[in-house]
Amino acid sequence: MTSDDPTRFRLAVVDDALRLFAENGYEATAVDEIAEAAGISRRTFFRQFRSKEDVVFADHELLLEQAREYLDRGHDDPWVAVCGAAMLVFERFAGWQDIARRRYTVVHEVPALRDREIVTTFRYERLFVAYLRRAVPQVPDLEVVQFASSVTATHNYLLRRMLRDGAEITSGELRQALDVLVDRRRQAARAEAGEVVVAVFPRQTAPEEVAARVAEAVRRALPDD
Repeated sequence: MTSDDPTRFRLAVVDDALRLFAENGYEATAVDEIAEAAGISRRTFFRQFRSKEDVVFADHELLLEQAREYLDRGHDDPWVAVCGAAMLVFERFAGWQDIARRRYTVVHEVPALRDREIVTTFRYERLFVAYLRRAVPQVPDLEVVQFASSVTATHNYLLRRMLRDGAEITSGELRQALDVLVDRRRQAARAEAGEVVVAVFPRQTAPEEVAARVAEAVRRALPDD
């Protein structure tokens, strides 16, 4: 195996390592066995990965860097940009499903790897929070953290359904779910700015019901005497 394409090379080694971990067990698999299966030397292995644990999460490292580069390009709407970064990660994992499924199996059999996975997952959320703090510094920090957490949780829920349960989850489904979060954020921003929000009702709704609902909404919005 050559290392002319660093990303492809690292993913190939990850694939071989996870296959050995699944077949023989994580603890029972030595670095020398991984190197042999991948057709590389022990020295080459340690130039690319610091340990067996690192090779398990190497694809995450690649994706974190790609998501960071995506966010650093500059975007008109930072909230949409965060969702775009989450979409990028999801689509990459969807393309690497064999690797992702093998890791899911291995990680959930080794407590130390489960802990590392939690930390790794949280790094995506921290990346999103750091980006939003720079892009929209005027927004309260709690709102930034809540949005980044919601995007990460939505992504992880659908990804787990695909990897663990074998559900046919498409990137379109994730996009729809993330669009809901962006819409909520925009509605909240309009409300904070005191803008008029147009309510939409089904065509068959009686005029009296529309009037009653609008009146109730206005009543709730007015300050108490």
